[in-house]
Amino acid sequence: MAVDPQPVNDLPAGSGGLFLGLISGTSVDGIDTALVAFDPAPRLVFGRTYPLPPELAGEVLRLSQADALINLDAVGRLDTRIGQAFAAAAMQALRDSGTPAAAVAAIGSHGQTLRHDPRGAAPFTQQLGDANVIAEATGIATVADFRRRDVAAGGQGAPLMPAFHAAVLRSPAEDRAILNLGGIANLTLLPREGEVRGFDTGPANGLMDAWCALHTGQPYDRDATFGRAGSVDDALLARLLAEPWFSEPPPKSTGRDQFQLQWLQDRLGDSALAPADVQATLCELTAATVARALLETQPATQRVLGCGGGVHNPLLMSRLAARLPGLAVASTASVGLDPDFIEAAGFAWLARETLAGRPGNLPSVTGARGPRVLGAIHAS
Repeated sequence: MAVDPQPVNDLPAGSGGLFLGLISGTSVDGIDTALVAFDPAPRLVFGRTYPLPPELAGEVLRLSQADALINLDAVGRLDTRIGQAFAAAAMQALRDSGTPAAAVAAIGSHGQTLRHDPRGAAPFTQQLGDANVIAEATGIATVADFRRRDVAAGGQGAPLMPAFHAAVLRSPAEDRAILNLGGIANLTLLPREGEVRGFDTGPANGLMDAWCALHTGQPYDRDATFGRAGSVDDALLARLLAEPWFSEPPPKSTGRDQFQLQWLQDRLGDSALAPADVQATLCELTAATVARALLETQPATQRVLGCGGGVHNPLLMSRLAARLPGLAVASTASVGLDPDFIEAAGFAWLARETLAGRPGNLPSVTGARGPRVLGAIHAS
């Protein structure tokens, strides 16, 4: 997906220049880039997704499995290689948008999550993609490592987008929920009044993509063709929904190291279900866990705005609408924001907040002890 370049030479005085957000999410399906102007509200100037080299994506997927044997040399090399890939995507985005590097105040790089365990005896979260490499290759100050300060303050370190969602999508006219359908699904709750909340609800594209790739050779279920060919198996759905994590109260977050193919295989057992039936059931799992979480935490919600790759799955969107009767369920495109680049734009926004010395987390979302300035600044 791409957003054509918008004029960047007429930025108003005091706009703070442009910021470039970079992220490769848990789906590991590419590097999203978002060039954002603040004048003063965020405005997407350019957005494009660039592919990760297949061998690099494969190594990330292999090492992100919970039972993968980790070699420190392999992790170190992967950190550098992801940094190089992010730097290449940043430079290509500047070329494709016709933007000189000097016009960019900073890059906000989320990196690629390898492990996320904020609840253990020694809580941690690990994102790869050496920001030193990005800053050196681009000549642009790079802000990265956004999650660990929140974890150090007792928080989940995720999700981080609710603060951005609140800044650009909150409405005084209705209670809204923003649903990010990436590899993992997460909700931002935006009531007309009161505190913003947010949390992960469970798997979204990550499991569906992995199962689709295993059985069709395709990286994702385009137009839900695979899932629509099957039927939901109620017995399997019940076993999946019995996962204790789903019943834990917020704040909570998760990742591919928990919800991955081995987790699914353990619950399939010796079942002889048709692969398409499993795909349909995984889609229903996402719809069911999102709907249950939303109805339990913000039952007065009037509108659900979806973003992330899952909004392009028509079966998933139809099942969400069916499980949320009476609610308007639509893409953020309905309010003028491209759903494919909201998360990357959010990390551009977070970089701007960091440079300004403003907190980027919401303790009501992550459970941290208080607001914290996030990320480390790597000078150009």
